[in-house]
Amino acid sequence: VQLQASGGGLVQAGGSLRLSCAASGRTFSNYNMGWFRQAPGKEREFVAAITSSGGITRYTDSVKGRFTISRDNAKNTVYLQMNSLKPEDTAVYYCAASPVLSTQLVSWYHWGQGTLVTVSS
Repeated sequence: VQLQASGGGLVQAGGSLRLSCAASGRTFSNYNMGWFRQAPGKEREFVAAITSSGGITRYTDSVKGRFTISRDNAKNTVYLQMNSLKPEDTAVYYCAASPVLSTQLVSWYHWGQGTLVTVSS
């Protein structure tokens, strides 16, 4: 599966953005989908994940209550709605696909190219 992330941009603290990740191929609905981010000078980290059916979601603690991951299997797209953004959310955000639901990077086989989110204070 090939992934294309979009929706990043510059936003003030407290604002919102919605990221999208469009997948090509007919097997999108078979994959769990995830969002990761990498801030300047830091390692890539897990943000959120959703099972293939959309029935289970998982978030890192720092985004719980602010971010929501969702998917539309008919559109081969996964979303990340980000509200109450903070300067520390500034990073390149990547979407990924995996046959397992995991917070570990090594479990994710397919990656998009990343989209930059910048939150100004």
